[in-house]
Amino acid sequence: MRIALLLLSLIVAMNAHAADEQRIVSLAPNLTELAFAAGAGSRVVGTVEFSDEPEAAKKIPRVGDAFRVDIERILAMKPTLVLAWTTGTPRPTIDRLRALGLNVREFATQRVADVPRVVRELGTLTMTQAIANDAATRFEQAMAALHMRYSKRPSIGVFLQVNTRPLYTVNSRQIMSELVTLCGGHNVFADLNQLAPQISFESVIARDPQVVISTDHAQIDAFTEWRKWPQVRAVRSGNLYSLPANDLTRATTRLPQGAKALCEVLETARARIK
Repeated sequence: MRIALLLLSLIVAMNAHAADEQRIVSLAPNLTELAFAAGAGSRVVGTVEFSDEPEAAKKIPRVGDAFRVDIERILAMKPTLVLAWTTGTPRPTIDRLRALGLNVREFATQRVADVPRVVRELGTLTMTQAIANDAATRFEQAMAALHMRYSKRPSIGVFLQVNTRPLYTVNSRQIMSELVTLCGGHNVFADLNQLAPQISFESVIARDPQVVISTDHAQIDAFTEWRKWPQVRAVRSGNLYSLPANDLTRATTRLPQGAKALCEVLETARARIK
């Protein structure tokens, strides 16, 4: 029995030492944030531009951006783990890093449910399971509470505007659209095939949304543009709103914050509909 306990203590100590020696490079802002949520933020030695949450992430050295990274700089950091975003990190970058012998792990974060899953996976990889599981559980509980409160509210048609000129929206396979559904609304362009299609003002007018949600990525004042079209129900009712893009689109444990703001906006909009 004493030998077994000694062996267990040795394994725990070895794992703790291995965790302390980890050096992580994250190739996506959301993965950087999820690493912090999982309890491994202190081990991230390199990341990409726009990794701005939490505050400590701003101080991490940059190795590039979403489109191009400095391979030599990554190698110089001697990472033991590289975090890649399946739908965001360029495939040639992932293949090149693997060919150089680096331990690259890919993570898909396309849906709300992916967030707690990835946090737990990172917890396993970094041996911070307790912290990661706690963060994932709190996320799931927060989202479940919002779903219970808002998902059965009267449906309301929402146009999600992610850029003004040219005009872009998202289809049902984007997290932002999933949040609209959680809040009891429906994305009026959910049926389109492209993830982020370019559309015309005329197509929006034809679908006559009751609400326009513009993210802060829009290039010009979207509301000034829409007020030219009073025949649209959203304009007629004054249901034109702007919300922070990262709170609605970045797959991190802060999504409940963005979802709550969106649900509250849709509640306001329901009361205004004419």
